[in-house]
Amino acid sequence: MLFCDKLFSIEAELDSLTSEERYDKRLTQEKPVFEAFWSWAEKSAPTVLPKTQLGKAFEYAFKRREFLGNYLNDGDCAISNNAAENAIRPFTVGIKNWLFSDTSKGAKANADIYSIVETAKANGLDVFKYFELLLTVLPSMTFLTNPDILEDLLPWNESVQKICKAI
Repeated sequence: MLFCDKLFSIEAELDSLTSEERYDKRLTQEKPVFEAFWSWAEKSAPTVLPKTQLGKAFEYAFKRREFLGNYLNDGDCAISNNAAENAIRPFTVGIKNWLFSDTSKGAKANADIYSIVETAKANGLDVFKYFELLLTVLPSMTFLTNPDILEDLLPWNESVQKICKAI
């Protein structure tokens, strides 16, 4: 746990850097900590019973070893998937309440709407304003025959940003 705490502590210090600067600092500051963890894990794992919590943690880590350091290769990559997990938490918690999801069409509709909501949030939009815009404009558009016109309604579009920006 101390190795992880150290890595997250360094990440917090690198938060304001550009992706290039963060990449360089990760290699000089975090990679040695990361490598020290694996050295410790390789020495410690054989002394731990496999059915214990620590034994299971070692097994989990070793099975994913080649992927756990991927964030070191890109200054834009996050050290953890916490942001993604936090984004889907309302979806997974609310799933019990969405009775229409008991069919594949209902589940797809649910996923589509949820994707729109989270993409709007990720782009700094007021979700209500964005849906209001979509539901006002889409019915009069010929997007089924001309799907390219939907580009004008994507959450990162400049005009959509001006209309629906969250306060």
